[in-house]
Amino acid sequence: MSKIKNVIKRSGTIVPFKKIRVMNAIYRAAISVGGRDKERAEFLADKVVDILEQKFDENNPPHIEEIQDVVEKVLIENGHAKVAKEFILYRDERNKKRKEDGKIASKPDQNIPWAKIWHVLDWAATHELNTIEKYNARIRNGEYPHIVHESEAAYEDDLDTAAQMIIDKSDKLKMVFISGPSSSGKTTTTIKIEKRLRKKGYKFATINVDHYFFDLEEHPTDEFGDHDFETPQALDLELINEHLLKLSEGKEVKIPFYDFKKGKRYLNQTPMKLKENEIILIDSLHGLFPEFSKDISNEVKFKLFLEPLLQMKDNEGKYIQWTDIRLMRRMLRDSVQRGYAPLQTLEHWHYVRASELRNIIPYANSADFIVNSGMPFELSIYKTKLLKYFEEWEEKFKDNPLKVDAYTRASRVRKLLAQFEPIEDDSPIPKDSVLREFIGGSIFKY
Repeated sequence: MSKIKNVIKRSGTIVPFKKIRVMNAIYRAAISVGGRDKERAEFLADKVVDILEQKFDENNPPHIEEIQDVVEKVLIENGHAKVAKEFILYRDERNKKRKEDGKIASKPDQNIPWAKIWHVLDWAATHELNTIEKYNARIRNGEYPHIVHESEAAYEDDLDTAAQMIIDKSDKLKMVFISGPSSSGKTTTTIKIEKRLRKKGYKFATINVDHYFFDLEEHPTDEFGDHDFETPQALDLELINEHLLKLSEGKEVKIPFYDFKKGKRYLNQTPMKLKENEIILIDSLHGLFPEFSKDISNEVKFKLFLEPLLQMKDNEGKYIQWTDIRLMRRMLRDSVQRGYAPLQTLEHWHYVRASELRNIIPYANSADFIVNSGMPFELSIYKTKLLKYFEEWEEKFKDNPLKVDAYTRASRVRKLLAQFEPIEDDSPIPKDSVLREFIGGSIFKY
């Protein structure tokens, strides 16, 4: 049993020390550079603990920074320079972000699609939907169905533009990537784009990249037994890239099959070859991640990115965070389609957010076109469905040092939803709306 019982967080909070956290930090860094040896990660974690126990004990707990210093030292001294570099880079990224949080930006964030944001903001202001106060006034005036119509029309206009851009590039096109962070509406958007293009005579073949997941046992777990599927390294990127390249060259490949019940992948299962004038359509979180299609020329690719880019200020003058919208969407979808309790989604969201900030959002501006899937009216629907849960979670996690992320999100979303006029009747929302992917009642099968 370790002599070290606790660790001091950056906030000064003292929490229990868990070796599995050290092991997972090492394993995640290893996965990022192609390694998947859990036993080696545990061996190195033991080395870290041995060194820590020589310097610290239960009366003198280490600071998190001191633990990370030892991890770097152990990785380098045991011949894992690449893993150490990845660990150091990630640590440096997080430190920079912590320093920047709360500060006024001195220059624009290069990850934000500013031109698209301006377009969305202009639309919101024109329709009196750029603040919660103005939105609520329209709701109280009985304009809810009209707001739904305006919002859906703006989304459909985006899809029309995207479809036309694909057509304009179709003479060389081999594949279309529809990408974006979790619960941005990729599945519905993929269906709608495909329908538009099929009407114009285009043919498509789809690839489900979930079949390229590595076996479940190769994924890291935390001390709560939660698996991280959000990182692009959860997928066999080398095999995806190889198959896409061969398909674009007219060759046949055999797609693997992933058994989610067993958590196991079976290689060389389903033959696939593109027919004449057929385009590959791919709906994936990580479609813009460079390693996903690194050997394929941009000339044969069209990259579409989605995000609910809602431009609406709350009653304190702060813009609503897009990640909070997607969190609520995923809660509703996962509870119906995957049998997850909304609380599980909240507690898992730090994995989602950490991965998208590092592996998805930075590549948004590499897209050929960006679609806004945010609907001003969706928050009123979420209030009636979820507010009571966020109230419970805010109280539940208030003094829990191990659930700071869950508490912060629960408190912020609770305050947000409390400001909206509630709507229970979702009948004005079209059956083919992107929101039906999350609230149910869609004409599409997901």
